[in-house]
Amino acid sequence: MDLFEYMRGQQQKSESPLASRLRPETLEEVVGQEHIIGKDKLLYRAIKADKLGSIIFYGPPGTGKTTLAKVIANTTKADFRQINATVAGKKDMEAVVEAAKENMGMYGRHTILFVDEIHRFNKAQQDYLLPYVEDGTLTLIGATTENPYFEVNRALLSRSRLFELKPLSRDNIRTLIRRALEDPKKGMGMYHPYMDENALEFLADIADGDARAALNAVELGVLTTEPDPEGRIHLSLETVQECIQRRAVGYDREGDNHYDTISAFIKSMRGSDPDAAVYYLARMLYAGEDIRFLARRIMICAAEDVGNADPMALVVATNASLAVERIGMPEARIILSQAATYVACAPKSNAAYLAVDEAEAKVKETGNLGIPPYLRDAHYEGHEDLGRGVGYKYAHDYPLHYVRQQYLPDALKDARFYRPSDNGYEKNIKNWLKKLKENDGEGAES
Repeated sequence: MDLFEYMRGQQQKSESPLASRLRPETLEEVVGQEHIIGKDKLLYRAIKADKLGSIIFYGPPGTGKTTLAKVIANTTKADFRQINATVAGKKDMEAVVEAAKENMGMYGRHTILFVDEIHRFNKAQQDYLLPYVEDGTLTLIGATTENPYFEVNRALLSRSRLFELKPLSRDNIRTLIRRALEDPKKGMGMYHPYMDENALEFLADIADGDARAALNAVELGVLTTEPDPEGRIHLSLETVQECIQRRAVGYDREGDNHYDTISAFIKSMRGSDPDAAVYYLARMLYAGEDIRFLARRIMICAAEDVGNADPMALVVATNASLAVERIGMPEARIILSQAATYVACAPKSNAAYLAVDEAEAKVKETGNLGIPPYLRDAHYEGHEDLGRGVGYKYAHDYPLHYVRQQYLPDALKDARFYRPSDNGYEKNIKNWLKKLKENDGEGAES
């Protein structure tokens, strides 16, 4: 490193955002994540002993993934290299690998490679790293906001230890805010700011576990507020509300939180909780989720979880799907709310869902069993010679439009797949089927 590079680095440090400047340099300075870096935890011991294996940090933005990587960089005796998967290409990785081989061969020194946003690497890029992680040329630290079981190659994941970082608690956020206000060197202490208690509580809550969001609001508030006559910066509740503007919903339409939120939405409808269903619907709408996707999920739930307990549920859901496409936002949210609350409040039965599951399992087990000849197509000349359609009983010729007749293949003639529940309209279906089966004395043949 020459003098100009050093000066550029120092200037970058002093001018970088507050959240970056305030990053801890030692494990003792880290706030939160005690479940993985408490003094009795494996990661804490591994970092302290400088015996770190390949790891992947997974968690929402602002929870400290890059921070922990920086702490490791300050702690380890290994050569620490960092690349960002959003901009790095194969040449960048090749340069790191060559340097790692040289470090190991000439100096016996290990190399740690930190890959931020590792989920942005495609399969080929991840595969390139695999043999060097395998033979110990590189110790990998990956950071991702996405579920690594979806986004990281299984082979790479199996060679790494996964650590999930959780959103910081309100107490954690309060601690960081106070540190930012008081630290004169890395924080905003040189401006002599002070924050009202209600503003502190609001910001700790509104940040929703994201330290970066809270610190960005602090920095913006301090830099845009005129000092009082005593030269101090007063951060009131109104100032803080203006700086952070509104709660940023932690929801990525392409990411892990997408699956978690839609899962909670469906399970709330299935669990007959309209309040929870409309809450998760609102969260997804607020985050810009595709209204057609939401309509599809409501239709699926109407068939899978309500079924024939209320056949109107699918009618409502399907018409809601058509309506939102014709009307669009913002009015589509009302239509989706109507459909979601209807499905949530409807009586539930998964009998139709279980029926097709059981039938599919039986098909896989038995293959294409022979269809009874009298049920086969008879719309061609000569079908009688093949026995096709011969002996078929036309149901409408009998009382109640029903006649006892074997419809399943011989090997499955006693099988039963659809078992109507006693919920809602399905109870009527159950009773009707029972009446038909018992109606041998009123014209139905056996």
